[in-house]
Amino acid sequence: MKKLSLIIMMQSLIMGASLNAQTPDFQRMVEYAIKAPSGHNTQPWKFRLTENTVEIHPDLSRTLSVVDGTNRELYISLGAATENLCIAAREFGYKYEVAIVPDADGKAYIRVSLIKGEDKVIQPLFNQILKRQTNRQIYTGKSISKDTLNLLTSVVPEEGVHLYFYSRKSPEYSLLKEFVLRGNEYQMNDKGFKDELTGWIRLNKKDVEKHHDGLTYKAMGSPSVPSFIGKPIVRSFLKAKTQNKSDRKKIDSSSHLVLLTGIDNTPKGWVALGRTLERFLLETTRLGVANAYLNQPCEVPALAEELRQKLSMSSEHPTLLLRIGYASPMPYSPRKTVEAVIIH
Repeated sequence: MKKLSLIIMMQSLIMGASLNAQTPDFQRMVEYAIKAPSGHNTQPWKFRLTENTVEIHPDLSRTLSVVDGTNRELYISLGAATENLCIAAREFGYKYEVAIVPDADGKAYIRVSLIKGEDKVIQPLFNQILKRQTNRQIYTGKSISKDTLNLLTSVVPEEGVHLYFYSRKSPEYSLLKEFVLRGNEYQMNDKGFKDELTGWIRLNKKDVEKHHDGLTYKAMGSPSVPSFIGKPIVRSFLKAKTQNKSDRKKIDSSSHLVLLTGIDNTPKGWVALGRTLERFLLETTRLGVANAYLNQPCEVPALAEELRQKLSMSSEHPTLLLRIGYASPMPYSPRKTVEAVIIH
């Protein structure tokens, strides 16, 4: 009996030593994972570190119940964070396996199993993780060259995910533009949508330092103003006519629109789409191409279904719409600290 107890104690010490040795590496991986994009910069994730895994859990206190009622975009964000973590893992010399796991409440989380390898594997996109940003300003109007576009179209998607590229002169570009403007009509006439959006806007430095999340005045290219002044101003601009005027300029200044679709409309499929998205965004960053979202047609169910039919997509779901082109860099959106997102 004493011998068995001694063996168990030695195993526990070995496991503890292994966890302590790897924890700094895992924390560094999380530091890169949280640089992923998320709707309204909500950062809807929590991480649990174990002996040889990093678990990525949805933080359901940070859901967008109006614009993302099924949590589809939330899981896409978790997928993007997963891709960053996996790229960092290989850079730090770890092999990984990714699994989607249902938890006790019926919600899915992501488990990344990690094994220390002998050598580090240089990842071409690793250095782009800290540089990637959503650039919401009007672009220069310059067209992306054929060579650059070939590199973007060669990004390998996860199974069941597709990327479609539409040039500015194509009929599909005009169709998607029409659907964006129609999406604004839906969303800007929805009080719940506007309330949810304004709740995540950070109007000044004090707001940013308090929350470390949300859509900041710098990232939106706006001046810093006190909340009691800024909120009424923001509300006054949340009108379909105003938003359409702005989006027309942004769309017309872009080179291409990129539509991401998925076949599997479940958390597993959404995570796969998020991983593909982040891979694509990091490649645009490496090539100096700016990007921003125009997800309105995908977020309004009636429009998404109509768009699917217009584009003759029998089994695919239009999920994310991006515009790409060229622009000067914008300020970066804030992130919470690693300590704030790790579950102990």
